[in-house]
Amino acid sequence: MSRLFYVIGNPIEHSLSPVIHAAFAQKTGLDIFYEKRLFDVKDFAGQLRRLLASEPVCGANVTVPFKREAYQVCTTISERARLAGAVNTLSFQKDGGVFGDNTDGIGFVNDLKRLYGGKLSEARVLLLGAGGAARGLLAVLPTCVRAVTVANRTEAKAFDLAAAFGVCASSLEDAKNGTWEIVVNATSASLSGAVPAVDPGVFARSQLCYDLMYARTATPFMQAAQSAGCPNVYDGLGMLVEQAAESFQLWNEIRPPVESVLAALRAPH
Repeated sequence: MSRLFYVIGNPIEHSLSPVIHAAFAQKTGLDIFYEKRLFDVKDFAGQLRRLLASEPVCGANVTVPFKREAYQVCTTISERARLAGAVNTLSFQKDGGVFGDNTDGIGFVNDLKRLYGGKLSEARVLLLGAGGAARGLLAVLPTCVRAVTVANRTEAKAFDLAAAFGVCASSLEDAKNGTWEIVVNATSASLSGAVPAVDPGVFARSQLCYDLMYARTATPFMQAAQSAGCPNVYDGLGMLVEQAAESFQLWNEIRPPVESVLAALRAPH
């Protein structure tokens, strides 16, 4: 019998997670069933409880807008989930316990290790945004790089978040005077076709710009970074596959191949 997994969110139709996990299963020879599950935005805990009562679910990924609600249903959590204050991976245990993890930060760092040409431990990172996506990265990122600076449209949020994680903060205006090897867009600006109000010189002086969003065409952030002269510009598809690999390994105790699955997703269709 196939082991059963879901990705839960709202909206959820756009999710690539079933495609990614099906590829992981095929390449590792495992028999799993992984499908999308739309939850109403109200009563996440109740819907999850009813799902577990009706089906033998082994685990679930959780995406927007339920990562904080997923945190609340856990009986035990990983340290990185505790730091992030959010959970994107649930493991359902035979004794009824629920273990929660957050694989976003380590997925992002693993993708950076592949993409960044320099020594990551010596890189300075400008992190744009102060919401849940930024928190997920900050649960892991500061231990892997030289320094992190958070900047956000609402300055107070940037300084509060930076203080919580012991990193630096800056206004978007003051950021124009700084130099960072890596610039990361963890805002939702790309969803609305906008670009964070960053001076183009910040992009020009960087070595790598990374948008957590993934798309078939360059996002507005990516276009702005490319136009400013940043030599290496990427979307978040690699992070998506890497964080999925972390979840897959947690559930199945085997590390799936990432490079070949990512290449297949990048290939023209």
